[in-house]
Amino acid sequence: MGFIFGLIIGLAIGLSIIVILVKSENHRSKHRIHLARTITELARMTVEDSRKLLPQPDFYPSWLVFSRRQKLNWLNSHLTKIWPYVDQAASELIRASVEPLLEQYRPIILSSLKFSKFTLGTVAPQFTGVTVIEDGGKDGITMELEMNWDGNPNIILDVMTRLGVALPVQVKDIGFTGVFRLILKPLVNEFPCFGALCCSLREKKKMDFKFKVIGGDITAIPGLSAALEETIHNAIEDSIMWPVRKVIPILPGDYSDLELKPVGLLEVKIVQAKELSNKDLIGKSDPFAKLYIRPLPDRTKTTKTINNDLNPIWNEHFEFIVEDTSTQHLVVKIYDDEGLQAAELIGCAQVQLNELVPGKVKDVWLNLVKDLEIRRDNKYRGQVHLELLYCPFGMENGFTNPFGSTYSSLTSFEQVLKNGSDNIGNENMQKKKDVIIRGVLSVTIISAEDLPVVDLLGKADPYVVVAMKKSATRNKTRVVNNSLNPVWNQTFDFVVEDGLHDMLILEVWDHDTFGKEYMGRCILTLTRVILEGEFKDSFPLDGAKSGRLNASFKWTPQPIYRDT
Repeated sequence: MGFIFGLIIGLAIGLSIIVILVKSENHRSKHRIHLARTITELARMTVEDSRKLLPQPDFYPSWLVFSRRQKLNWLNSHLTKIWPYVDQAASELIRASVEPLLEQYRPIILSSLKFSKFTLGTVAPQFTGVTVIEDGGKDGITMELEMNWDGNPNIILDVMTRLGVALPVQVKDIGFTGVFRLILKPLVNEFPCFGALCCSLREKKKMDFKFKVIGGDITAIPGLSAALEETIHNAIEDSIMWPVRKVIPILPGDYSDLELKPVGLLEVKIVQAKELSNKDLIGKSDPFAKLYIRPLPDRTKTTKTINNDLNPIWNEHFEFIVEDTSTQHLVVKIYDDEGLQAAELIGCAQVQLNELVPGKVKDVWLNLVKDLEIRRDNKYRGQVHLELLYCPFGMENGFTNPFGSTYSSLTSFEQVLKNGSDNIGNENMQKKKDVIIRGVLSVTIISAEDLPVVDLLGKADPYVVVAMKKSATRNKTRVVNNSLNPVWNQTFDFVVEDGLHDMLILEVWDHDTFGKEYMGRCILTLTRVILEGEFKDSFPLDGAKSGRLNASFKWTPQPIYRDT
């Protein structure tokens, strides 16, 4: 009897489980069908449908992006078919265009550098997307096409060294990713509806290649591989990298306005760097800086080397040609000089030129990073201090054009400083003059706040040394005993012979009976006080855990001129 009862109970439980599983599977099946229909409907939605559902951008989820880039599968398909013909037509044209550039940037260790063979291979590039730039202007259309190419070209360079050794060098394993910019301009009412085509490499995301000496080893000549790689990069930068562009006329007409033209000058003063990473095992790094807008040898500026110093002061001034403020940027790279060996990069930084206000000096501290493209390394590498002034050609509205015929020998910084400090001058003066920013600088050391503790009793006896770097003139305040918030209110006057290139150094020291102890410093250029005439500010102490120095400055100009 018990067996029969147990069997009935077991059958009932088993049937119940089967029924529950069947119902659950039917429910899941219906849910999957509903979800598939929803996904299908979403896939059919256009960007306009999405904007109708979410009319306000505030309602968009963070992962929702309306991309303006369109796919180009149709173009890739056709390009693959016609690539053999493109190879035959373009190879000789590219060879004729690039060879003069290779000769122009030929390394000094080589006597000749030419192509012995150049074909583009059998693998066509792939265009991954196209974007129409909406701010390209009403009289033209601007498009950007992203391209990937892992090609198999047959490129062999005939390399002749100064020693008379001839080497056939093959360029292989080429991998390239970049964005090309096409400008159709001007728009006309005649087919094909635009007058000329401008093309340029807008962005070079990746460019990898290797060298191989046919029948030999390229390492047999030290430095040859690096020299060839630099030559190729310089040739690309100078020939097609934006803002350089190739203008191809489509219809007859004058298209000189589409050619690359300078639009202004960028005046850069690299003042100093601080807290640089030390690259030397013994002693400290020997830093120097390289600055450029376009990384070409003749457009790259280099500072002097400051030996054994992680807080170097350069105070050097450079001038750069600007061709496109909307896309160009100033790059600063700081290296450790290793003597006969290659310099080691300490860090780099950049400033977008579209962030500068024309005619206004911008004082900026930039954090150094390891790589400007890949920001994965967050290690602190120090800071660099710059003063920047962008001067467009033909600038008006109260700012005198620094490149006019009057005082044409002056730099832009000198022109701005002169305009702010001296209204006396003969506008019709024909003889060129070189201005010297001369005057009297009045420095008032007002007080300090929250100075670091250096004495055992938790106090300090601070005083300030005020010095001009170039003239080495020095003064110092009185000592304020037992205070971390001293008040001095002392004024010192300095006759400055060259305000553009001199600097003011304010050092705070703790006075002891048997010596003194360093507490921190402030390093200032005279640009601001010359432009503003007078100002008051609070400055943090470099090299100290805490503390600020309050001071005021006044400039009384006494300009003189030197015949050149």
